[in-house]
Amino acid sequence: GKLGRYPPWPGKIVNPPKDLKKPRGKKCFFVKFFGTEDHAWIKVEQLKPYHPHKEEMIKINKGKRFQQAVDAVEEFLRKNKGKDQASSHNSSEEKNRRNSSEERGKQSAGEEKRKTSLSEGKLKKGTGEGKKRVSSVSSERGSKSPLKRAQDQSPRKRGRPPKDEKDLTIPESSTVKRVMAGTVAGFKWPPSVSEPVKDSDPHFHHFLLSQTEKPAVCYQAITKKLKVCEEETGSTSIQAADSTAVNGSITPTDKKIGFLGLGLMGSGIVSNLLKMGHTVTVWNRTAEKCDLFIQEGARLGRTPAEVVSTCDITFACVSDPKAAKDLVLGPSGVLQGIRPGKCYVDMSTVDAETVTELAQVIVSRGGRFLEAPVSGNQQLSNDGMLVILAAGDRGLYEDCSSCFQAMGKTSFFLGEVGNAAKMMLIVNMVQGSFMATIAEGLTLAQVTGQSQQTLLDILNQGQLASIFLDQKCQNILQGNFKPDFYLKYIQKDLRLAIALGDSVNHPTPMAAAANEVYKRAKALDQSDNDMSAVYRAYIH
Repeated sequence: GKLGRYPPWPGKIVNPPKDLKKPRGKKCFFVKFFGTEDHAWIKVEQLKPYHPHKEEMIKINKGKRFQQAVDAVEEFLRKNKGKDQASSHNSSEEKNRRNSSEERGKQSAGEEKRKTSLSEGKLKKGTGEGKKRVSSVSSERGSKSPLKRAQDQSPRKRGRPPKDEKDLTIPESSTVKRVMAGTVAGFKWPPSVSEPVKDSDPHFHHFLLSQTEKPAVCYQAITKKLKVCEEETGSTSIQAADSTAVNGSITPTDKKIGFLGLGLMGSGIVSNLLKMGHTVTVWNRTAEKCDLFIQEGARLGRTPAEVVSTCDITFACVSDPKAAKDLVLGPSGVLQGIRPGKCYVDMSTVDAETVTELAQVIVSRGGRFLEAPVSGNQQLSNDGMLVILAAGDRGLYEDCSSCFQAMGKTSFFLGEVGNAAKMMLIVNMVQGSFMATIAEGLTLAQVTGQSQQTLLDILNQGQLASIFLDQKCQNILQGNFKPDFYLKYIQKDLRLAIALGDSVNHPTPMAAAANEVYKRAKALDQSDNDMSAVYRAYIH
């Protein structure tokens, strides 16, 4: 009964963050679980040595994620054979989770620079009771077994370090090492069923915008996260609304998910939805793109109407306003599958007029509508690190929580339909204009006899330094314009942003100038290259 439903999981004792209080009145240790990013305070009586109970544990657990955890334990033990068995917190499963050259796992505890994470901040609010259930195996959600949740938490960011890794890497004290000598890799028997658990990803943050108040907040980056700072009035209109635990696990919704459009962005989104255990039915205009996802466990939908009629929530991510309208209003389109209660989430970057029209026809059939365009590129989509801007049906936004956590790092709820479209166009207007400026600077450097590489080095040492700046300059210097964000789509967004300015008689001269350069690049057949190929419009 209990063991079958709440299986044990291998872990090792580590030193908790120094500002994290130990639960009162309990003899317990801070445990890091192999094969996951989970940590938890675990009672001594729930810890058992690894080797004597290994076979029993393997009989209970059959999942792939559990096998990976066991492999991680064995690798850890092999590496530490002949040494102090508890000398390293950077367990081998973290090495398995990334193939990049940046292997921080090789650093000693003294070399690790750690910042206080938002997750740790949340932990500090409690004394441990109700806060200690942080591993996938310690979930007490009746609807889904902890083992399944652990399996759902498949390696998300292959080729990249885990998000906020600095916050997760904690050195061990010599005291803990001595206590656990000989039983380094142990495992935890789960706590009682009565303990509730929050099942959100700690690296994911929601922001909600009230339509009745003016924003009274400031944003401050803290270890790759956004923290909401209220003004002295205390009336914040954008509120942090995520219910995060420290475990990083996501319980996928049991609703059936549909996804229409498997382009640069859609492909990464669907892949992450599947990795996190969602049931997904896919459709794409060119059906061949569906094959890879069918192999990953997705179902195939023959038409948009069929997908919508067989799924609870259907997402769409297509290229432009025309494609978005055709998808909904065309033959065998989304609208034909809409019945009362059906949910449609449009993630395409379009203008407010288009999305408002689509919302009206969906709602007129009894459907629920949410716009949710995403800020990011192919790489961020693949890595599940998109920023989601949502507006429309608030309840639907909340129903999409596990999906948004799977595909993104942050989501904002911006109120009524049209707000997200406007905000997204403004964001991409800024990005597109900046890209054109980068290209302009690099070409001016070249024609005036200056080193482009030196210009990049100087920019990277200044206040403009960013991942975007560096990546796009590298693209140009290497002549590699493989699309991460299609040039034709950033030009489309600039065009729509300029039209947005027109609609309210607001000048957008910078965007207008940038738009002309992108149009020139399109005339030079750069449409299907990355936006950084705007560089070629300056070569004469």
